Amino acid sequence: MNTADAYIYDTLTPANTAFYKNYGYLVAPKLLGAATIDRLRKETVAIFRGDRGPIEGLLPASANGSDEEVLKQYVAMHFPHKLSVAIHDALSDPDIVDILREIIGPNLKCMQSMLFVKAPGKKGQSWHQDEFYIPTRDKSLCGVWIAIDDATIDNGCLWIIPGRPDHIMRRVPNFNKEYADVDTLDVSAQGEPVPVEVKSGSVVFFNGYTLHSSKSNKTENTFRMALVNHYMSAGSMLPWDQDGRLEPTEDLRDIVLVAGKDPYAWKGTVNVNKPYLRPEVLSIKTGTK
Repeated sequence: MNTADAYIYDTLTPANTAFYKNYGYLVAPKLLGAATIDRLRKETVAIFRGDRGPIEGLLPASANGSDEEVLKQYVAMHFPHKLSVAIHDALSDPDIVDILREIIGPNLKCMQSMLFVKAPGKKGQSWHQDEFYIPTRDKSLCGVWIAIDDATIDNGCLWIIPGRPDHIMRRVPNFNKEYADVDTLDVSAQGEPVPVEVKSGSVVFFNGYTLHSSKSNKTENTFRMALVNHYMSAGSMLPWDQDGRLEPTEDLRDIVLVAGKDPYAWKGTVNVNKPYLRPEVLSIKTGTK
């Protein structure tokens, strides 16, 4: 494994594409410019203040506290693109879409966005595979992790185990205090985890079967904010019930087409997912039984 091939610099190379196929992730250092990141940072604050629309569970201090006081109250929220034009625009960022075309295919849809705040002292997310939560029919799911702040080991950067398991692993109870989740994966036999430390504006791409996690933010005054969007081939249906939030379906059509053609356009689209705050202790769809 040549880890240098995990990094995209000027353009995506055949070696990059092969690395993603075999090891399940790629890193594009500073792919997005300072103006784009500054816009996303300002939008993050505005969303958590309630300036982009009501969100159930927003706390009173969100209206008049400092930016830091506001953000320290939260961990993450799902579907911010439903509230924010800036984040909706980011789903179709041309530099990101160009890479996705090569590693997934020409026809692409996005089904989820998430804003992670991770203030000082906040815990991380346990080992998981995104396809456990968002099932595609063709294993095309790709997480696109946009660093709004610098992400370091100290403030809770991503950790990835290079490789693409051929199955969804069983989840087991979590006893590691680094993580807020009630369950995790036993990765002891899966290879050596690597930290993915990146600068603001960098983007990490990882496949839905790739094992990844993040540890707690151990700093005293440094946030680790990130926007994470999920994409898949538009040619694959999406049997996703949003972890039981929605009625079971063979193809959830609450999607945004970002490239190419939608072979299921005849079905139309729906607007059923609503922005919501992620709880500090995550216990959805544990799969530990």
